[in-house]
Amino acid sequence: MSYDIVAFDPGATTDSGFLDWYNTQTEWAEDHDYCDVTVTTPELRAFYTAITEVFPPLNGPDAPDDEQLAADSSLDGRLTDYSIGTTIIYASFGWSQAERATETFRELAAEHKVAVALVSHDSPVPIIRPQ
Repeated sequence: MSYDIVAFDPGATTDSGFLDWYNTQTEWAEDHDYCDVTVTTPELRAFYTAITEVFPPLNGPDAPDDEQLAADSSLDGRLTDYSIGTTIIYASFGWSQAERATETFRELAAEHKVAVALVSHDSPVPIIRPQ
């Protein structure tokens, strides 16, 4: 089981429509590679660049290689599984990273003007929108 958070384009859905939108997004039916950050909005791309400095991707073109993993033993515990859609970035963390991930997501989302939904929380899902 993982701790999951999504960053999303705040114009993509309303808070009341979030769960239906989220369920559609997580069918992963868009016709692209879900490791390709170029498919998403400029704000979400900037957010992804910033978040992966703290929580590097587990796989895909931006994932650390074996040499980087060997050089920095802390990377292994911070590796995160990302899925990138046109208006969403889904991140799956280990539960040991939940508090730090939530804090970092919230800070970077505010900086990059994207919304965040803490989808691993009980209903109603907390949604944080940019000010």
